[in-house]
Amino acid sequence: MATNTSHTGVTRAIKDVNHKLFGGYAELLRIPHTARFAVGSVIACMPFPMVGMTITISVQHYYGNYSLAGMLTAIQAIALAVSSPVLGKLVDKFGQRQVSIPTIIVWIVSAIALVTAITNRAPEWVLYCLTPLLAAIPPWGAMSRARWTTLLKGDRERTDRALSLSGVFDECMWVIGNPLASTLAVISGLLAFSFTGVCVIVGALMFLTELTTEPKSQTVLAREAGMTRKQYREREAARAKAVQAEAAVERARTQAVAEGLSEAEIAAAVRKAQDDAMAGRKESIWGPGLIAVCVTWFSLGAFQSAAGISIIAFATEAGMKQYTGFVFACFSISSLFGALFYGAKNWTIPLWKRFYFCLAVVNIGIGTFMFAKHLWVIMIIYLLIGVCQAPTWINGNQLMLHLVPPSRFTEGVAWMGAMNSIGASAGSAIAGQFIDRMGSHGGFLVVTTLALASLAIAFVGFKQIKSSTETPTLTTVNV
Repeated sequence: MATNTSHTGVTRAIKDVNHKLFGGYAELLRIPHTARFAVGSVIACMPFPMVGMTITISVQHYYGNYSLAGMLTAIQAIALAVSSPVLGKLVDKFGQRQVSIPTIIVWIVSAIALVTAITNRAPEWVLYCLTPLLAAIPPWGAMSRARWTTLLKGDRERTDRALSLSGVFDECMWVIGNPLASTLAVISGLLAFSFTGVCVIVGALMFLTELTTEPKSQTVLAREAGMTRKQYREREAARAKAVQAEAAVERARTQAVAEGLSEAEIAAAVRKAQDDAMAGRKESIWGPGLIAVCVTWFSLGAFQSAAGISIIAFATEAGMKQYTGFVFACFSISSLFGALFYGAKNWTIPLWKRFYFCLAVVNIGIGTFMFAKHLWVIMIIYLLIGVCQAPTWINGNQLMLHLVPPSRFTEGVAWMGAMNSIGASAGSAIAGQFIDRMGSHGGFLVVTTLALASLAIAFVGFKQIKSSTETPTLTTVNV
């Protein structure tokens, strides 16, 4: 009898833990139509984990040149960085389906041409010409997050959990994509690109055919308001400024009262805070906070990309190249669990503190790779620090809620991803040069230097990032 009671207690405890961890996520996915676009966006995102690794492995195999592989991945990343904000801006202006469909067609044709050129050892200039076209990838992640924020507008807790859920799905993509890319690319670059193309088509069909959750574009909103798109954007920017000004006034009044100032001094402080908040160009989303986040994401992409190509070189030297995808998958699995637990908790710790803690763990952890003597040591480090990887991105996405107006959220997130891609291109190109000269150890020297520099750069923007989280969430502005 006692045994049955104990067993029942354990079962109940497991159910309680399961409900606390996954109940909030399940509630979100039970909202009609959400599971379809959330899963579809992840499937369509397969080019992100697979294309870079496929290019690196395939080019190294057919051309025997890490510098060429690094330069091509850098070019693809730069092109992606240029195209992502442009596509994000076009999506906000004209709609998700209108922009995504022609973009997908360009990507598929380009992928077929590039893999044909690589397998036939075409001249290097051909690869340089074709690789930028692989940046024709719709901003699936940003579009999915835009759907969540539109659907849950006004519900801060569920919006934060939805962004965490998006991070969980992103990590699932990397967990699957990295080992698949390394395995399939070793067999055949054509096979790897073919699988990626199928994922793009299937995911796009799931996402784009779900019409009920698609946010209205600026064109539609402006038409409904009887305005031009320019007039609508000006009105929305003015409303966002008003929200920020109201918060600034309240902070100034509270601080002045706490300091024991006179009524006249309090009124002067309030007027100054309001004037400062309303100053500047109303149409621009670029403020100190957004610039600080984007610069941080640039440096984050640089050292993580350098780490990727250095690990491939390290594994190749050790005769373990076929296991590189599984090492990266360990990082993603750890990150996946980090995202699950992070999103399940309603945090009372300020966002800026969580942001800097997670960033420091990832940067310092990856900076220790240069001391690793075996591939499995790197895998263990990845497992330990990966729990902070997805939360770092989740924190970045939540910062965007404070930094950009609602109808430009896709553009803001795309800029963050673009800066990460630019950093990744620089990191992989620099690491490739050092690897060809000094082997994998040279690559890891670059990784450690970039990781420490990244953390320093992030703290340069400390004031802006901290202050941005003290303003109201702009996505609560009703437009």
